[in-house]
Amino acid sequence: MDGQDGVLQLERWEATELIQRLEANVNRVVLGKADVVRMCVVALLAGEHVLLEDVPGVGKTLIGKALAKSVTGTFHRVQFTPDLMPADITGSSIYDPKAQKFVVVPGPIFANIVLADEINRTTPRTQSALLEAMAERQVSIDAQTLPLPEPFMVIATQNPLEFEGTYPLPESQLDRFLLRISVGYPDRDSERTLIEAHKLGQPVDELEPVLDCQQVLALQAAVREVHVEPAIVDYILDIVNATRRSPDLHVGVSVRGSLALYRASQALAFVNGRDYVVPDDVKRLVVPVLAHRVIPKGYLHGEQRSAVEALLARLVDEVPVPT
Repeated sequence: MDGQDGVLQLERWEATELIQRLEANVNRVVLGKADVVRMCVVALLAGEHVLLEDVPGVGKTLIGKALAKSVTGTFHRVQFTPDLMPADITGSSIYDPKAQKFVVVPGPIFANIVLADEINRTTPRTQSALLEAMAERQVSIDAQTLPLPEPFMVIATQNPLEFEGTYPLPESQLDRFLLRISVGYPDRDSERTLIEAHKLGQPVDELEPVLDCQQVLALQAAVREVHVEPAIVDYILDIVNATRRSPDLHVGVSVRGSLALYRASQALAFVNGRDYVVPDDVKRLVVPVLAHRVIPKGYLHGEQRSAVEALLARLVDEVPVPT
């Protein structure tokens, strides 16, 4: 049944069933990473984007492909390389001699789910081509502004900055990702199962969609209705203000970061089967939502990511939990 705004309305049991079906489908091929998969589902239901970061070969691209293949709609993968240009992502305007006018040729960004593979192997100029698309759900090509399809999600992967041929993502670009997640190695049993599953080919190629775009939009609408008590909002603000006061950080969490933590907490509560947020939802999301939104002071830069994550965990422990 459609609501007044035309969005499909779901009963709570229907929503729970859809989420379980989606997670189970992705976990069929992404073995031993149920928590990472859940975080990606949180980003999808929050209507936001996710950045997967780790060493090559641990399944970052596989996770993106498996999630994309689990949802009907369009999917494009862009392999980021040093010679990639912004127009290769957004599209361009070319002259049509038959029509005797310029026509817009949309780029791969015009899809429901876009996999930006190894996003930090291209230059900051090209990385920034995603900014308008991720923030405004639109792309400007010459004098035209074109809307992107709904739902729209960017799943980006990147290798650690210590690896050769990588460019750091600009802070403004990082800020557009709801979550930054480290994938990590699978456990031994999961890796054994994975090796055996690949004897006859790529299991991800056999995945079939389990959700359509209208169902995704309905889940996103339901997430926005998840209740957040004023005490939980104050808890989020206390954590954010703690980062702004920290002597170990040059820059604390922005207002966009506060909103991101709020929206992600709603989505995680919904995925966990609740229509209200609890403090544990917020605590679980502090590191993946906020760690890439702060700038540490100089002495932390040697092991920036692990140091910042440890700092945030310590700050959260110092903030009183609402009862």
